[in-house]
Amino acid sequence: MRIREVDLYPSRMAESAEIARRTDPVLYGSPADRARGPLSPAELALYARDGFLLREGVLDAREVAALTAALDAALARARGATVPEVVREPGGDAVRSIFAVHDADPWRALAQDPRLSGAARQVLGGEVYVHQSRINLKPGFEGKDFYWHSDFETWHVEDGMPRMRAVSFSVLLDDNHPYNGPLMLLPGSHKHYVRCVGATPDEHFKASLRRQEYGVPDRDSLAWLWARCGVAIPTGPAGSVLMFDCNTMHGSNSNITPLSRRNVFVVYNSVANALVEPFGGTRPRPEFVATREGVPR
Repeated sequence: MRIREVDLYPSRMAESAEIARRTDPVLYGSPADRARGPLSPAELALYARDGFLLREGVLDAREVAALTAALDAALARARGATVPEVVREPGGDAVRSIFAVHDADPWRALAQDPRLSGAARQVLGGEVYVHQSRINLKPGFEGKDFYWHSDFETWHVEDGMPRMRAVSFSVLLDDNHPYNGPLMLLPGSHKHYVRCVGATPDEHFKASLRRQEYGVPDRDSLAWLWARCGVAIPTGPAGSVLMFDCNTMHGSNSNITPLSRRNVFVVYNSVANALVEPFGGTRPRPEFVATREGVPR
């Protein structure tokens, strides 16, 4: 494991929350680097401004059908499984998430697809690897909420991700409507870093993957961001891809409709930003949550 670097984004250490400015760029690399990839200059500008970008029609109906069939098979296996990669809803037995799916096809092929990985290299300025992958299942009537959070705050404190040089891709396998629990994001919030309160207990992931209690922004900070950023709900048909910066504040409501909302997440991190010792001083989270092994140097 790499030795912990200087902590540029301390969190969960002070008694009160604080909002700091981001010190890292949003788009890395040279203009020539950013010219190579699937994203247009206009799309890159929107991503840099808002901290996210929705691209419709990235996958066609045949590709969506194949991934949906694979998802159904994975869910059937997961229902009776007791492995840690299968996370269940708080207060119930419904499957909430299935982690570390990119080690097998068709998810491995999806993670390697240049429509995703190429866009990741374009914004992160070079080679990337998969930091985390998961299927998030929000079944009709049962899918619970994901409270507001910045992924980077958790990845920094609990995983040892040094800098804001990672990007998430959410591949929509169902039509995402405003009413079936789609992702909500605060545009421009990626330019601010919310320092949270509360020391992190060891093995916090066992509870946080079901419902997070540490690394959750306080209400005053959320109200401050909301007043300056507003909220966006980028909905679209199955086959769309939503990409968002690792520090963009986001969350989603419970799904109380009959319609499912199943998304596949692939998180890419720059190889120059590989994990070090967790900045929160806890033991590293397991490999299925945060990739450490086999990261190219």
